[in-house]
Amino acid sequence: MQMKTGVEQSLYAILILNMLPDRAVLPGEAISQQLKSSPSYTQKMLRKLVRADLIISVPGVKGGFKLKRKPEAIRVYDIYLAIEGKQSLYSPSGVLHDMLDLEEAESDCFLSALMTEAESAWQSVLKRETVASLFEEIAQDYQSKVQMLQEWIKEKMVL
Repeated sequence: MQMKTGVEQSLYAILILNMLPDRAVLPGEAISQQLKSSPSYTQKMLRKLVRADLIISVPGVKGGFKLKRKPEAIRVYDIYLAIEGKQSLYSPSGVLHDMLDLEEAESDCFLSALMTEAESAWQSVLKRETVASLFEEIAQDYQSKVQMLQEWIKEKMVL
């Protein structure tokens, strides 16, 4: 399994928006600049986060993005779903059926149960971590860098 870089970039975009004062927004161009990603890709990613009700898009010259939910209510899994969607990582292709020449009624793939259990395990880890918990960890480990980022946000935000 390999997640798209959009999941990681989306998580960090939301962590940046987490640092905004209540009534401020941050333009998409600024987010793109900070993430060092293409503006068009960043806009696409931000639209997915808006559709998932994780962030709000404020239109206009003084527009931008801000969190829609409190950081404690945004789970890493929510961000993953917004970008990747809900499809299962495993779908049996019938190899066991073909290999053993099984009848259709006998062809349940035993591998499905194992893959379902594995998928459930990683989902539970992503569901227990929130934007708030990750930000707390990052702020503690990289205090001076986070302060510099907060100063940058103050320069770029729109009230």
